[in-house]
Parts: sequence; C-alpha cells; structure tokens
Amino acid sequence: MKPLAVNPETEKKLFFHNYARLPIAVTHGEGVWLVGDDGTRYLDMIAGIGVNALGYGDRRLVEAISTQAAKLIHASNLFMMQPQFELAEKLLALSGLSKVFFANSGTEAIEAAIKMARKWAGRLGDTNKNEVLSLSNCFHGRTYGAMSLTAKPKYSGGFEPLLTGTGMIAFNDITDLEEKVSEKTAAVFIEVIQGEGGIHKISQPFIDRLKELREQYNFLIVADEIQAGCGRSGKFFSYSLLQADPDMVCLAKPLGGGLPLSAVIGNEKVADVLEYGNHGTTFGGNPVACAAGIAMIQAIEEDKLTEHAEEIGRFMHEELQKLAEKHPQILEIRQYGLMIGITVDKEAKGYVVKALQKQLLINATSINVIRLLPPLVISREEAQLCITLLDEILTEERAEKNG
Repeated sequence: MKPLAVNPETEKKLFFHNYARLPIAVTHGEGVWLVGDDGTRYLDMIAGIGVNALGYGDRRLVEAISTQAAKLIHASNLFMMQPQFELAEKLLALSGLSKVFFANSGTEAIEAAIKMARKWAGRLGDTNKNEVLSLSNCFHGRTYGAMSLTAKPKYSGGFEPLLTGTGMIAFNDITDLEEKVSEKTAAVFIEVIQGEGGIHKISQPFIDRLKELREQYNFLIVADEIQAGCGRSGKFFSYSLLQADPDMVCLAKPLGGGLPLSAVIGNEKVADVLEYGNHGTTFGGNPVACAAGIAMIQAIEEDKLTEHAEEIGRFMHEELQKLAEKHPQILEIRQYGLMIGITVDKEAKGYVVKALQKQLLINATSINVIRLLPPLVISREEAQLCITLLDEILTEERAEKNG
C-alpha cells in the first residue's frame, strides 16, 4: 500500500481548516533541531509553542516514558498511581501550596480553576460573588470558559454569547484595577508574563495593589503559568519574579515533557473546595504523562535549566539589542529568561516565512511581535546562530527595500 502523502494538499482533504501549518513534514528531532522528511534540519526556536523544554530525544524523558508505558499506560482516576503521587509531591514542594488537580491541557486547567474559584466564592454565602476577571491582551485558552477570559476578539468572534460574569482589567492599569474589582469578584486571572500577548510582564506596583485589594474584597488570584512556568522565565514559576503570592496556579505545556498534562495547584483556601464528582477527567494525570513530568522536573533541577534559561536569555537580549541598533525594523526587545519578544515595524508573519527559508523556526504573535520560545537546553552557539540568521534576514530585507 502506498504511504499517505504528508503535504498541504492532503492536509486540506483530511482536516478542519483551523491550523495555519508550516509547509514542512517533520519526522523526528535531535536536541534543539527538528528534522523534515527530506532530511532538512531546522533550528527550533518555538519548541512546540513552549512545550519541549528539554528539546528532542532527551534520554531521561524517553526512558521514563518507555518504562512506565511497559507497566501501565492508563487506568483512570478510579485508582491511585505512583507517578501521580510523586509528581504531585514535587509540584507542592516547588510551589509551597496545598493540593493538586491534574488535567490534560492548559485550557482544561483554566476551566477547572474557574469552577473552583466560583465554588469557593459560593461557599462564602454571597450569591452575587461570582465574577471572574482577567487582564487585557491576555490568552487563557480556547474552550468556552477559558475563551471568555481571553482578550483577543479573533479567538472569541462568532462563538458568542460568552460565559457570563466575566470581565477585563486593563493590563498594568492600577486605576482600572481599582474600578473593576469589588465584593462581586471571585477571582482575578493573571499571566505574570503574557506569552501570546507579546511577552509583556506585569508591573510590581500592579501586583502589589492587586494583593491589597484581595485582602479588602476577599477574592482569589489565579496565576496562569501555562507558558511561562517550568523554568522558562528563569524561575520555575514566573510569579516568583514578582512575589505574586497566587491562591491557585495553572501549569501545562512543558509539564508533561511533550505529553498532554496540566495541573491546578491551590493553597489552603481552596484545598477542600472540590467534593467527589464536582469535577473530573478521564485522562488527566495519566501515569505515562506523570512519569514524563517527573523526569522533566528532575532534568530541570539536575541540569540547572532555570539558571541556564536566564543566562542564555540574557545573552540573546544583549545580542538582539545590537541588532536593534543596526536594523530600524526592530522597535523593542522584551526578554524574561527564554521568553523573548521582538517587536517589529510591520506584521511579523512575513519573518516566519523568511526564517523558514533559512531553516530557522520562529513564531509571530500579537500582529507585530516575533516570539522566541526555544528549548531550555539551547546552547550559546545555537542561540548565536539564531541571532546570525535574524541578522541576515533583516539585512536582506533592507537591501531589497533600498535596491
């Protein structure tokens, strides 16, 4: 039987048209490199949109997955399973919080956190205390509740009406924060570093005022660490950069080492908010994914990848600033560990195409931001290669414009 052709034409025949896929078919990866079916190697500065923290082929991750798969692939949450217990213990030790709920994806973690926040607020006896707020320019997911907390109309347009009792606070606007929160507020969802929003960090004064208002109005702070967590910011949790002191934390993306896994971690306020049957998941906390999560966290600790992310990120920031001085197309550089945003003077998606021609994988977000989310294991030499290729792209663009 002739193998099925993996190309754009076949893709159009088989799938709903909701992904703008790159025109390459990948077969495997090696370290920080993805390999196409024609043997072409691509320097991957996307890392599965922030998922592949250890890059490709990490032996510890592969061994953990294969060892657990040989024992037990799935049993459901009707049973207690060692990998779940070990990963939960690690996450509680890292966060200093009280309880864990495992799910499959970031958006599922957000959905669970919304339900938990409203149930917690409902126990306080005020039926009007059910408002869930987020920040402008944010992204929390594409399922119904998470989408209702997401700022960009392109994600919610056509799916209205959205979840009631939700609203937006202007990002880093303390005056708007003071106007929006009230006795009706059950929770405020934040990304300390907005990823999809273009790599923007919440200010310390905003966080400080948010915490003061929490004391005044008694609501929960929920930190979305789905993209910035697990070491990418230079800290295991990006909220540590600002002492945000969240009541709940949502993790996903790199947590399962590439397998579907997410978590909601909560403090003592919400430790007993869920009762049997209130919420659930068939696959959440899958033992193979949890085994991968344990291996991923151990690798981060053993290889000091949070420190490495900060070091390489600082190096890339310095080199990108040099590019900004050389190329007027670059307007601003924002860097927190290995979360890097390069604001340019036009739509950034054109640079994705040009980079692909040079075997470099980058991402465009927020219209005019080049987003870099490389694996945490990236070397200085590989980071320099990315800088060199971006320099070539910008130089060639200026030459074309002037020619």
